[in-house]
Order: sequence, then structure tokens, then C-alpha cells
Amino acid sequence: MSTFRHKALSEFSSHKMERFCVETKPVSAFFGQNVFDLKKMRNYLPETAYDAVIQAIEKKTRIDRSVAAFVAEGMRTWAMERGVTHYTHWFHPLSETTAEKHEAFIKPYSNGCAIEQFMGDSLIQQEPDASSFPSGGLRNTFEARGYTAWDPSSPAFIMEQTLCIPTIFVSYTGDALDIKTPHLKSIRALDSAATDVARYFDPETESVNVIYGIEQEYFVVDLSLYRARPDLMLCDRTLQGHTAAKDQQLEDHYFGNIPSRVMAFMKDFETEAYKLGVYIKTRHNEVAPNQFEFAPYHEEANLAIDHNQMIMMVMRKLAKKHNLKVIFHEKPYDGINGSGKHCNWSLCTNKGVNVFSPGKTPQDNLQFLSFIACTLKAVYEHHFLIMSTVASLSNSYRLGGSEAPPAVLSMFMGSTLAELLDLIEKGSTQSKKDMEQARMEIVGMVPDIFPDNTDRNRTSPFAFTGNRFEFRAIGSSANCASSMLFLNTAVAQQLKNFKTLVDKELNSGLKLEDALMKVIRKFVKESSDIRFEGNGYSTQWQTEAAQRGLRGIKDVPASYKSLLESKTVKLMEETRVMNRRELEARFEVKNEMYVKKLQIEARVLGDLSINHFVPTAIRHENLLLENVRCLKEVFPQEEYELLVSTQLKAIRKTAGYVNDLRNLVHLLIEARKKANRLESLHKKAAAYAKDVLPLMDQIRHCADHLEMIVDDELWPLPKYRELLFLR
Repeated sequence: MSTFRHKALSEFSSHKMERFCVETKPVSAFFGQNVFDLKKMRNYLPETAYDAVIQAIEKKTRIDRSVAAFVAEGMRTWAMERGVTHYTHWFHPLSETTAEKHEAFIKPYSNGCAIEQFMGDSLIQQEPDASSFPSGGLRNTFEARGYTAWDPSSPAFIMEQTLCIPTIFVSYTGDALDIKTPHLKSIRALDSAATDVARYFDPETESVNVIYGIEQEYFVVDLSLYRARPDLMLCDRTLQGHTAAKDQQLEDHYFGNIPSRVMAFMKDFETEAYKLGVYIKTRHNEVAPNQFEFAPYHEEANLAIDHNQMIMMVMRKLAKKHNLKVIFHEKPYDGINGSGKHCNWSLCTNKGVNVFSPGKTPQDNLQFLSFIACTLKAVYEHHFLIMSTVASLSNSYRLGGSEAPPAVLSMFMGSTLAELLDLIEKGSTQSKKDMEQARMEIVGMVPDIFPDNTDRNRTSPFAFTGNRFEFRAIGSSANCASSMLFLNTAVAQQLKNFKTLVDKELNSGLKLEDALMKVIRKFVKESSDIRFEGNGYSTQWQTEAAQRGLRGIKDVPASYKSLLESKTVKLMEETRVMNRRELEARFEVKNEMYVKKLQIEARVLGDLSINHFVPTAIRHENLLLENVRCLKEVFPQEEYELLVSTQLKAIRKTAGYVNDLRNLVHLLIEARKKANRLESLHKKAAAYAKDVLPLMDQIRHCADHLEMIVDDELWPLPKYRELLFLR
């Protein structure tokens, strides 16, 4: 058994730093070369077809099928010039992964010949089987019709000689079977509502774009060590592992020098990202050992989601070439920080105005205050729903711990803006603080430092950061759209309500400024409980939050019920983002994924315990027993008893843990069997959370202690010190 670990450690020494995607040209020379963007469309499409695509992107008009034929031909010509042989409709199923089914361009022709062909109908719509994806009852295997349909707003791209066409995925009845469809609807709903409000301040505003900037955290581990850990291979996290003597307590990894081998990998995936038109802005070490982060420039929401999913694909593929494994799981290692996917969210008009930009005098910036007030009201009214969308089995392992995110959703506004909002609530807008930039003179030769108007709060799950909000609760493996679509929809609803109330005041004779401020004050006052400037990790805040009526995530399966609350159904149906059936489907899928993933984890842990930990412990125990017997043959009784006293304690302790492991695994199996007999997926998920998870924690406790007792030479799995520090 131990040979797996030792073989992995031996293989590690042969893994060297090497770059594979070496480009000698500046990034600007090859940026976007694998994307069928507007520049390439202009070169490969007739003018009428190009104009139609532009109208579809900018004006949200529908593309005619006759035009699609020209687009398809242009795509095919461009792709084949780059060695592409296949195409695929690339979509985002409810499993929160991406999916693709490759089709060849080649078609049979007369006389045994062949031609390459890609028709407009194939571009616009396909009927992939795809019946095995979770659908929550929206489709049955015997009624497997589902359609993928082209999304013109996200350009096609090339991935490993395949033309990938971003699409939506809907059922025969038109219900959304994916994440992208309702997300696009939420963007449109927010665009419409935000544009109506923005026209109070600029009547020529034509649209408001939703902007995301997605920060991606991840771990890397040597591929050989990864393969020697069945739990990492099958669950993406370690189900056993005693804390290393050193992990992140010295905080020496954060923003430290990037290891050379990891840097080579980073440069490679960044090169591929640039070729795919993704603007990678930053890279750095994160807090935990072997944890890292990259962040792109902010961009249109739909494109940002697609780009994030694309880069995750690229990272997984390129990591193998470097004999590395990328881990996107939220909590792969116990006892150290997990990984998130922070989504920076803002709104920008078609004229380039960020509606969340306060300016030098925010107290006079009614557009800024209007959108801030609506966001506060939206998050307050639907705080539990928004928070429940980030709840999953993998994210639950860090949810509510002393790391983002806290279990209760609150909003941090910063001292300056918080003061202004307090004044507005009291009926005044005269802030005591000047918004002009201050100066910090530190050392004479160092240039002046201009601090922001407010500090950051890393304990807040939803924080205002100067001209945007940062939603910090989303898990690193998740598709951000799953959560952001509910935020978009909630804000759209409040913007509509805001406009209705303002128009009512205008009709009563109030001036625009007075009407706006009256409704702003109303929204700020009604949502004051969602604002919190303190430590979101503190127990005091948990108590205070409950007193404020803020609901936190205590039980992940229970939180999924928020999708079925009448308040949620009303929100989603009124905005036409999702109907009741689609919400019910997502409720079922979330419970299904929770159960299936926990089933896998429980089975893997049971296997590790009985087939790895117990035999290893017994082998160690037998060595000790043999030593005890040998000592008795050599030493007199009195001296012998003195010498073996600690050995006997170790044997007794080892035997005790072995016995506990066997009993706990038996209880685990029985708990699983009992839960599996439940017909309701939700009840099954609740049973797994209540009965299975605690037993897994107890099993881990025993196994972790055995790791510290058993001879290091015998222990079968790579240890935390090896997983985290061998690079």
C-alpha cells in the first residue's frame, strides 16, 4: 500500500519546469487569434450578414436564418484555415460544467468523395441527445428532445482543432435546461429596468450593460501526488489528512514569489487565454500554500462567464502537460483557507458612465444614490435567496468559517458612504466628509499616496469597493451565472419599483430631484438592516444578524427551499427570467447533486478506511507487538515492563482507532442505506447532511490521528506537507 506514496514521491523528482506555449511576439500581436470576433467577421462575412450580427449584439434583434447561412460559411472558412476539422455547440448544463458534442465538417459526396460543409441550420440550432444531464424533471429520457441554440453575443472560438459555438440549451417546451438562458434573461431584465432609471439623468441613454470581473482562486498539486490520493481523484478534496506542522500560519505564501514550475504553467495558460481573447490582468500567490489566483479585466457579464469557463478548461488541459493538477474545489484541504470565485459587479451605460461611481460629491450624485438604494433594497429583500444560490456541498466546507464567505449575507459600504446613507435615512444629505482625495505623506522621497475614500472589508460577502460591488461568497468551482442571475433579477425588480414610485411622485407635482430623493430615502431606510461595517466572522454578528431578521445558511439542503418560496417565484416570473417549473427543476438538481457528491465522498472514505488505513495501522501494530515480544526475550521482567510501557500504550491507542474505524464505517454504510431508501431527493439530501456527514467527520478524526501514530514509511497516502509544499 505504501508503495503508492513512495512511487509518487519518486516520480515528483522527475517533473521539471518547462514552457509549452512559447510566443516571441508581443501579446497584442496574437491576442484573440482563436476567436471569431467582429474584426474577423468583417473579413469573412458579407456586409449584410455582418450588419445583422452587429444589430443582434447591440440591439438584441433576432438573426434571420438566411443570414445565418453566410455566418456559418464564414466561420467554417476561417476555422478550417486554422486546421479545424470539427464544430460543437458549447453550453452550460445545470451540472455547472460545460458540455460539447463534436460534429465533423466533412460530408459524403458523390463517387466516394467528401466535402467540408457547415450550414446555417447547424449553426443556429442542434438537437444533442444530452438527456443524461440533470434536468430536475424538465425532460425524461424517453422524451429526450432538447435544443441548443446559437448565442450571437458570445463569439465562437477554437479549442484543440474544434470550433466551439456558445449556445443556450432548452427543452422541447422551451424551459431552460442550462445556466446561460436564465442568465441572459436576467441581464436583459436588468438592462431594461436600469435604462429606464438612467434616463432620469440622461434621456439619451440607450442601454445599461451588466459588467463582471471574476477573480478565480485555485490550488495546484503535483500530478503524481494527486494520482496517489483516491480522494483527490474522485472527490477533488482530501477526505483525510492531518494538518501539517507548517501551513499558512506564517502568511509567507501570500503574494510571495511564484514557484518557477507554477509560473511556467501560468505563462502557458495566460498565452492561451490571450489567444482566446481573454484579458488576464493579475496573477499571484494566495494565502494557503500552493494556492493561487488570476483575475481578468472586467467585461460584459455574459462574455465574462463564458471566458471564465473557457479558462478553467484551458487550465485543466495545460496543467497535465506540466505534470500538475489544478484543483478548483472550494475546500480541498482541511484547516487552511479554501478557494472562492469573487465576482465584481457593476453597471455601465452605453455612454460609458458607471452608475456606481460616486464622484467627488456623492451626496449630490442622484444617479449614484438611486442605484445604490435599489441595490441595497434588492439584496435586503432577497438576501437569503441570493446566499442560498452559493450553497453547495463543496462550498459548505468553508461556508461560515473564518474565511469568506460568512453564512449571513450583509453589505459593507465603507465609512464614508455609510455615513452618507445614515444621513439620508435621517432626512439629510450634508455629509461631514469631503470626497476629495486625501494625501498620505509617508517618507520624503516616496511619492504621495492617494487613498480611496473608504477601506475594504474582507469579511463582508457583498462589499462596495469604490465603483462596484464585490460578491465574495461564490465557490471557486461554481459557474458564477448560477448566483449572479438572481442578483441581477432582484436589482431589476427594485429598479422597476423605484421608477414606479418616482413617476408617481412626479405625477403628484414634485420636482424630479425631490421625487428621487424621497424614494431613495425610503429604500435606504427600509434596507438599513442589510448594512454592516464590522467583522462578518464574529459570533456577535451572528447574534445581531438574527435580531435584524437576516437569515443565514445553517443547513445547505434546507436553504434550497428558498427557490420555491412564493417571494422567489413571484420575482422570477414577474421579470420573466424563470418560471415555476424551472425553479422547481433547479431545486431538484441542487438536492440531487448534493446527494450524489456526498454519496461518492462517503463511499471513497469508507474504502480508504477499510482498505488503506486499517491494514496500515494493523501492520504498524504488528511491528510494535513483535518488538514487544523481542524485548521480553532480552530484558529482565522489571526492566522489560519499564521499556514497553509506552509501546503498549501506542498499541492500545492504535487498536482503539482501528476498532473505531471499523465500527464507524459500518454505521456510515447503514446511514447511507437508510437515506437512500427515501424517495424525496430533498429528504434524502437532508438525511445525508444530518446523519452521514457527522459520521464522516468522526472517521476522519480517527484516520488523522492514526496518521500521526503510524510509521511514516508505512502510511499509504501523500501527506499534507507533501501535497502543499512539493512544487
